[in-house]
Amino acid sequence: MTLGGAWIVMRKEVVDNLRDRRTLAAALFYPLLGPVLLVLLLTVIGRSFSDRAESALELPLIGAEHAPNLVRFLTQQGAEILPAPPDPEAAVKAGDVDLVLVIPASFTEQFRAGEPASLQLISDESRQSATISIRRARQLLDAYSGQVSALRLLARGISPVVVQPLSIEDLSVATPQSQAAGFMNMTGYFLIYSIFIGGMYLAIDTTAGERERKSLEPLLLSPLPRRELVLGKLGATLVFTLVAVVETLLAFGIVLNRIPLEDYLGIRFGLSGAAILRVFLIVLPILPLASALQIIIASFTRSFKEAQNYLSMLPLVPALPGLFLAFLPVKPSLWAMLIPTFGQQLLINQVMRDEPIASAHLVVSAGTTLVAAVLLIGLAVRLYERE
Repeated sequence: MTLGGAWIVMRKEVVDNLRDRRTLAAALFYPLLGPVLLVLLLTVIGRSFSDRAESALELPLIGAEHAPNLVRFLTQQGAEILPAPPDPEAAVKAGDVDLVLVIPASFTEQFRAGEPASLQLISDESRQSATISIRRARQLLDAYSGQVSALRLLARGISPVVVQPLSIEDLSVATPQSQAAGFMNMTGYFLIYSIFIGGMYLAIDTTAGERERKSLEPLLLSPLPRRELVLGKLGATLVFTLVAVVETLLAFGIVLNRIPLEDYLGIRFGLSGAAILRVFLIVLPILPLASALQIIIASFTRSFKEAQNYLSMLPLVPALPGLFLAFLPVKPSLWAMLIPTFGQQLLINQVMRDEPIASAHLVVSAGTTLVAAVLLIGLAVRLYERE
C-alpha cells in the first residue's frame, strides 16, 4: 500500500494552514500559556510567602497588661505588638488582620499558681495568606511555654531534660524534585491541554471548514482513496500538534530552570534535558489519538463555528484529571495505565518527582493509548468512506 496521496494531502494542508493566523496561534501561542501561567503563579505565591516569612510578625494583642513578661519575650523575638481592632473576630474574618492574640484577665492568677495559663489565638486558617503568620505566632508561644517550663523545673532542682524522654531527628528522603512536585504536578495538565489545542484549528479547517466552503465534495469525488485523504489530514493535524508539544516542553524547561524557586519557597528544582525527553516519549502516543478524535468530532459538524464550539471544550476532558492530581495525588498503578491520557499524567508526575518508572506502566500506558488511536483512525476512515 502506497501513501503518496496521503503525503501530498498532508503537505498541502500544512502549507495552506501556515498562512492561517488561528492555526498558527493554536500551535505556537496557546501552548505558551501554560508555562507563562505557571511562572506567574509560582512568582506571586513565592514572593508573598517570602515577604511574610522575612518581615516582622505583626501581632495585634488584647490584654498586654496581664502578661508583661510574655509581651517582652514576643518583642525580643522580633514580633511587632499592635493594638487589636475593636471587633477582633470580625476583623480576622474580613482579612483586615491575620490573627489576634487575647490574654484574659485570669492569665496572671493561673500563671502565678503554676497552672496552664489560657490564651486565645483568633485566626482564620482557611485564609492561605495568613498561614505563615499563624504558624510563626504559635512557634513563638510554644517557645515561651518551653522556656517557662524549663525555668520552673530548674527552680525545683529538676533538669528540664527529664521531661524530654524523646529526641526526634528528622531525616527527610525527599529530593528537590519531589519537594517541588506539589507545584510541578500542574505540568501534566498544561501539557495535555496543549496536545488537544495545538492542531485543533487545522483539524477544523480540513473537515468542517472544507464542508462549509463546499470544497470537500470535489476532494471526495477525486480518484484519491478516501483512506489516504483521511491519513493526509490526520498527518497535517499531527504535525501542528507535535510542534505545540515540543514548544510547550521547551518552554517548561526554560521556565523551570530560570525561576528562582529556592529564593521564594526554599525549594531547589531543575528540569533536565533527559527529563524533558522522557516526558516527550510518554506523551507521544497521545498525539495520534488527539488528532483522530478531533477529526472525528469535526467531521460530524456542518460549520467551522460549530466544530470550534465542540473542540474548544475537548481539551478540558483529558486535561482536568491532571489538575486534580496536583491536589489529590494518586499512586501509579497498572489499572490507571489502562486509561489513555490519565496514565500518562501519572507518569509525568513521576518524572517531575524524579522517581523511577516501572517498565510495565510505560508499556501498558503507551499500548492502550496507541490501540485507542488506531481504533479512532479506523473510525475516521470509515466515516469518510461512507460520505
